[in-house]
Amino acid sequence: MIDVQRLRVLRAVAEHGSFNRAAAALHLTASAVSQHVAALERGLGSQVVTRSTRGVSLTPAGRIMVGAAESVAAEIEHARQQVAELGTGRVQLTVATFTSGGRLLLPGAFTELTASHPELIVHIREFEPEDSLPLVRQGAVDVALAYHFDGPLPGQPGSGPALEWTALMDDPLHVVLPEAHRLAGCEVLDLAELAAEPWVLGCLKTEAYLRRYAERAGFDPEVRGTTTDYFFARSLVAAGMGVSLIPSIALTPQVPGLRTVPVRPPAPARHIGVATTGHRRAHAEVAALVRALRRQAAEPAEH
Repeated sequence: MIDVQRLRVLRAVAEHGSFNRAAAALHLTASAVSQHVAALERGLGSQVVTRSTRGVSLTPAGRIMVGAAESVAAEIEHARQQVAELGTGRVQLTVATFTSGGRLLLPGAFTELTASHPELIVHIREFEPEDSLPLVRQGAVDVALAYHFDGPLPGQPGSGPALEWTALMDDPLHVVLPEAHRLAGCEVLDLAELAAEPWVLGCLKTEAYLRRYAERAGFDPEVRGTTTDYFFARSLVAAGMGVSLIPSIALTPQVPGLRTVPVRPPAPARHIGVATTGHRRAHAEVAALVRALRRQAAEPAEH
C-alpha cells in the first residue's frame, strides 16, 4: 500500500525542486524527506526522482506519482469540505478569480447564484491563473475564473485531476495613447506603427505577450515601466510616459486625457473562462455558478 504521507513529501519535492526546500516547507529534516522518498521508491520498485548538483527532478514514474498525490490531496480536501458542511448545514463554495474578470463578471453571477441557492456560503480568493489553476487541481478552490493568452492554460497539462475549461469570452487588447498623440485619431492601429514608442504596461504577462507580437511586427519594444495594475498603467500613459496595451475589460474606470484604439487583426486577446475539475463540476452549486458566469459574459454591455 502506498503511504499518503510519502506522496505528500514527493509532491513537496516536486514543487520546491530540492530535498532541503521541501523539508523546510514540510517542517521536516532533509534526511526525513530523503527517507520518505527512498521508502516510496522501494515500495514501487521504481526510481521517482533523479538527484544532481542542480537539484532534484522527477522521473516519468515520479511524474505519475505526483499526479496521484495531487488527486489524493484534492479528494481529501473535498472530503474535508463535506465534513465541514455537515457541521453548519450550509454548502460552501470557494472561488478564485483574477481582478478585472472578477470585477466584471462575479457580482452579477453571485447575485443570481445566491438568489437560487440562499443556503450557499461563497468565499473569494484573488489569484492570477498560474496560481489559481493548481489550487483547483488540489481541491483548495472549487472554481477559478481565469484567462490565458495564445496557447494552453497556464500549467496545462499538469499533474493531478484534469481541469475542465469552459470558455466565457474573448478580451481583446487595445492600444492606449495620450489624447494628444500623433496616432490618437486613428480608427485602428498596427503594432508596427508604434515601434518607436516607449511602453508602460499593466502586468508582467502583458509584457511577454507584447514582445511576442512585436517580434512578429519586426521590432523590439522599449518597456519603460511595468506595473501590476492596469489603472496605474493608464495613469502613467496620461502623464506622457509612453503608450500601453490594455485588455478591454480593464479600460474602466476612465482616465482623462487618453484615447483607446483597437489593434488591427489578428489582434492580441485574452481568453477568459472558468476552470473546475470533473467531480466538482457535477455539484449543483458549481454548475449553477458556471451557468451564471456564462450569462454574464454573454451580456458584457450591461456591466
